[in-house]
Amino acid sequence: MTLIEITRRLAADLDQLSFKEPVSHVYNPLDYAWKCHEAYLQRYGQGPKEIVFLGMNPGPWGMAQTGIPFGEVAVVRDWLQIDELVARPAQENPAKPVTGLACRRSEVSGRRLWGLFREKTNTPERFFSRFFVLNYCPLLFLEQSGRNRTPVQLPLAERKKIMEICDEALRRMVAVLGAKTLVGIGQYAEERAREALSGQDLRIGRILHPSPASPAANRDWAGTVERQLEELGIRFE
Repeated sequence: MTLIEITRRLAADLDQLSFKEPVSHVYNPLDYAWKCHEAYLQRYGQGPKEIVFLGMNPGPWGMAQTGIPFGEVAVVRDWLQIDELVARPAQENPAKPVTGLACRRSEVSGRRLWGLFREKTNTPERFFSRFFVLNYCPLLFLEQSGRNRTPVQLPLAERKKIMEICDEALRRMVAVLGAKTLVGIGQYAEERAREALSGQDLRIGRILHPSPASPAANRDWAGTVERQLEELGIRFE
């Protein structure tokens, strides 16, 4: 299977799930922002990758708007040069509207992550010649108020269904990419990778998540991550 085939199946399987309150809205950008995500896979997902960076799930002003993992709008449009039409979720929460590449809110996590990659590699072509970025789960979970709920905060029964689908998709994606190293962006992504990819010839590590909700990430996140990557033997040269 190709990355596109795996991703389409992932989206379709997740669309079959249902979630109870307090989750009131579930966004799947692999559906309404598919054109952007498909362009990302076609343009940058070709060929083997040495290292895969794995995030948890979309942010409301990042992938939820652009369909790209950690997809801060300015980065997607100006650096990745992806500017495709984004539709709207079937059921949209007014507190978290989707305006696609017209979104004026900046996703801090995405700005930090892709900003570091851009600083170190200069061009997308150079970055993607060795690296790729995925999200473990492509769904954004919202309460009626607009508050996010992470996959960790869902009931166990709901989490298990997500993990069954997303673990299988991750295994297939890593195999297609031929990656030798996977770096979890935060603890959750690392833990899911270790469980889903257990027994495979794959080195798994972790870097600090760039979320501004983390006090540690607000104290020289880039410097911390550079040190963590060096400890993993990962350099951008």
